[in-house]
Amino acid sequence: MSADPLVVGAARKIDPYRTPARRRIANGETLPDGTPNDYDRVEIGPSDLAFEEWAALGLTPPNLERLRAYRLSRLVGELARREIDALLVFDPLNIRYATDTTNMQLWITHNPCRACLVTADGHVTLWDFHASDHLSAHLPLVKDLRHGASFFYFESAERGAEHAARFAGEVAEIVRERCGPAARRLAVDKIEIAGLRALEALGFHVLEGQAVTEHARKIKDANELNAMRCAIASCEAAMAEMEEAAQPGMTEVDAWAVLQRGNHIRGGEWIETRILSSGPRTNPWFQECGPRVMRDGDILAFDTDLVGPYGYCADLSRTWKIGEAPPSDYERDLYKRAYAHIQTNMALLGPGVSFRELMERGEKLPAEYRQQRYGVMYHGVGLCDEYPSLRYPEDWGACGYDGVLEPGMCLCVEVYFGEVGGPCGVKLEDQVVVTETGVENLTRYPFDARLLA
Repeated sequence: MSADPLVVGAARKIDPYRTPARRRIANGETLPDGTPNDYDRVEIGPSDLAFEEWAALGLTPPNLERLRAYRLSRLVGELARREIDALLVFDPLNIRYATDTTNMQLWITHNPCRACLVTADGHVTLWDFHASDHLSAHLPLVKDLRHGASFFYFESAERGAEHAARFAGEVAEIVRERCGPAARRLAVDKIEIAGLRALEALGFHVLEGQAVTEHARKIKDANELNAMRCAIASCEAAMAEMEEAAQPGMTEVDAWAVLQRGNHIRGGEWIETRILSSGPRTNPWFQECGPRVMRDGDILAFDTDLVGPYGYCADLSRTWKIGEAPPSDYERDLYKRAYAHIQTNMALLGPGVSFRELMERGEKLPAEYRQQRYGVMYHGVGLCDEYPSLRYPEDWGACGYDGVLEPGMCLCVEVYFGEVGGPCGVKLEDQVVVTETGVENLTRYPFDARLLA
């Protein structure tokens, strides 16, 4: 048996003296996104397959050093604009935006043991999960690394208030040191009740942190858009693999697994939902994929909800015809209506257009499709679904809010067409960016030619 070069003695260890293994995508010290060219690094990122596909498409990967600095500057700028001393975040996506650190992202969403504090002078403190210091060692923007942000019940039980008080004391110490002894204005995105009470007991005026993060995240510069373009391209490559694989006799969950695999092998991170259905299960919408076997002539509809390379969201929807059976007139009519709907609404986008104007001028759904209308006509997108959320005119009184589109805002334009009791439904969605002169569609994936014919 040949010796394993990574085995030293009787135990399996990494030899610290060997030359780092280089990835085939680059010959030099760095990868196309400026990160170290080392197979053994801790930092996650795109696979060589992703880099190769992006190069074939003429896409430019983001420069991660500039991306990280830009995102932190957006948060600091928002703090200055609102005259807030510091921002404390627990949402893993906000921590990612501020630091570019990742650590068990989905687990952390329901076990909030990580936190990040950004003070008005741009100083970043990260509280990470225990024994995880190495995960942010490559990030110079993280100036202070700590532990002890856990005070949810599973972790702390009846000691939650004690642990929260200790954590709040650390926050107060940092804010006083960085912002002065009178600093009390602290924005917080999401926090356990014990944590909120502990901060308020120390005299903090706790403000709405989600407003800070959402408005910081809403504007993408050209470099951040490069990251999104790359994530969308990887999503579309995975979609193509799923479309090729989806044949009569395959189950819905088997098809969805192809999409999931395609995301992961390109360095993508997760898929937020399992919204994929076929045949009669496409109506009503929001049914998640299951063991149903697809038949010749079925409609297959899905929403990617995919968090791809660099943590950026690719939120696209398509509806396909499975097998060789031709579409029915009913299916073609639904599909053409849905296609025309998103094209019309996309054409309304541009800098300076108000949210209310979009809701009032947007393509109205025919009466028979309104009851099962999708939740939004448009929504923001970045690391995930983001501000704003623009609904149909019928929803203005209950949940509408105003604002103005700005260059650099990315939106998803989507629709679901399906009448109550109908035999099927159609879901379509494209991802776009508002430019100085109008809108650019970032989506390249084709629509189903048979249904659109």
